[in-house]
Amino acid sequence: MSIKKGNFLLFNYTCKVKENNEVIDTTIKEVAEKNSLDKDKNVSYEPLFVVVGERWLVEGFDEGLKGLEVGKQKTIEVSPDKAYGGRDPSKIRLIPLRKFRKDGIDPIPGMPVTIDKKTAYVRSVGAGRVQVDFNHPLAGKTLIYDIKPEKLINTDDEKIRALIHKQIPSVKKENFLVDIKGNILGIEIPVEAFYIEGIQYIKRALSTEITKFLPNISKIMFIESFERPETIKTKTEEKAETIKKDKQEPSKETKPAKDASEEEPKRSQNP
Repeated sequence: MSIKKGNFLLFNYTCKVKENNEVIDTTIKEVAEKNSLDKDKNVSYEPLFVVVGERWLVEGFDEGLKGLEVGKQKTIEVSPDKAYGGRDPSKIRLIPLRKFRKDGIDPIPGMPVTIDKKTAYVRSVGAGRVQVDFNHPLAGKTLIYDIKPEKLINTDDEKIRALIHKQIPSVKKENFLVDIKGNILGIEIPVEAFYIEGIQYIKRALSTEITKFLPNISKIMFIESFERPETIKTKTEEKAETIKKDKQEPSKETKPAKDASEEEPKRSQNP
């Protein structure tokens, strides 16, 4: 089946820089391990989800998806003007080293830094001055994508789960309960997602995407269920229960043994 704009697509890919053949990104674990890209243990290697034409990818890569066939390997070459742009020499600046030291930063080549709320990369550190580059690290590079479309997502349930996983990748999409009744969508949030940082903003973004791509949905309800935990008795409660139990049971008194001196004298058996 040919891929077109608006399709919900899952695909695997590997991206490398044409100029030096360096692999810089992949969805395949074995490729990541081979090229030492698996340093972040929180990264999950799985097919990437996109809505074709939404520019969630660089422009040239997104455009190159159209017309591909599911299950067929393809190579897409993306020029700098449709990737991260050309290099702009005016974006390279010299910053006094003391400015970094004042902020407690010891700059080294390759380090990302934030200057005037913009991200730059340290190119070199000289005598009292630091050269930083505000160009994207891949600016001026031609990118090669080896891609294999794996699956088109067609049902509303699968589309909703794909959008959920995009926003909350740390929780398995199968753990969310999805219920569509007419134009109302109910999403039950699993307990492991309750305290994710920024979860309210995530739910808002998810609602926006769902109503955009599934126009038949006009209302979304997020459900968070809390179950009563098993009762854990404190030592005070256990002691109180013990006392109550003792009061309810009949007392078992043991008569004290008589002292030998208090025993009645035995009658003689002789007449």
